[in-house]
Amino acid sequence: MNAVDFRVLAVVPCFNEQAAIATVVDETNRVKRRHGLNLDVLVVNDQSTDDSLAIIQTLECLYLNLPVNLGIGGAMHAGYKYAFRQGYDIAVQIDGDGQHPAGELLKILEPIFADKADVVIGSRFLERTGFQSTYVRRLGIRYFRWLNQLLIGTSIHDSTSGFRAFNRRTICITNSYYPDEYPEPESIVQFGLHKLRILEVPVVMRERQGGTSSITMVKSIYYMFKVTMATLFVYIRLQNKQRTHGIITDCHSDT
Repeated sequence: MNAVDFRVLAVVPCFNEQAAIATVVDETNRVKRRHGLNLDVLVVNDQSTDDSLAIIQTLECLYLNLPVNLGIGGAMHAGYKYAFRQGYDIAVQIDGDGQHPAGELLKILEPIFADKADVVIGSRFLERTGFQSTYVRRLGIRYFRWLNQLLIGTSIHDSTSGFRAFNRRTICITNSYYPDEYPEPESIVQFGLHKLRILEVPVVMRERQGGTSSITMVKSIYYMFKVTMATLFVYIRLQNKQRTHGIITDCHSDT
C-alpha cells in the first residue's frame, strides 16, 4: 500500500495555545500537501480560556470543543475515539504548543505505512539533536525508561514524548481506554501488555512556541510519584485480566 491509501488523522490537543496553534495546523497542512498525504487535522480544544478557539475556527482543520477541561489524556482520548468512529487507519499526535515540527511527521508515519510497528514514538534522545528538555525532566524520563524495562521488558528512551503514531489496531485499543492527565508513560505499559509492536525513531523537536508547560519544577517529584502509581495500577489491572481472560486486542477490546 502507498501512503495515500492510509487515512491519517493528526490529533492536536490544545489548551491555551493561541500563540502557536495556527502555525502547528498550517505546517501540518503544508506537509500534507507536499507529500500527498490523505490526512486530516483535528484540533481538540480542551476548554481554553484564551483566544485559541476563535483562532481554531479560522483554520483549515476539523475541531472538537470539549465541554469541560479533561487534561491532555482526556483530550487525546476524545481524538482517538473520533479516529476510531470515523474509520481512520492511523492517528498521530502533534502537540499544539509547536514542539513537534510537522517536517518530522513522515519519520513516525513511515513505519506504520510499512507495517513495521503498531506504535511509533518520536524520540529526542536516540540521536540527541534538537531541544533536549530540562535536566530534571531528563532524569524523570530515564526513571520511566527503567520502569518500562522492569514491567514490560521494553526500553523506551523518550517515554514522555507525545509525538507518536498509532495504527488501526492501536486506535481500537485507545478507543476503549487511554490514560488521563499524564498518559504518555502509562500508555507504554498498556501497549506492551497488549503485545503491540512499539518502535522509537529519532526526531528533532523544538522548545514550546507558546503557552506554559503543565509540569513545573515543583510538580516534578509529585508527577513521578503519581505516574508511577498510575502505571503500576495499569500493569496490575492488565496482568489480572490477562490471567483470567487473556488480552483482547480487537476493536471491541477494553483494558
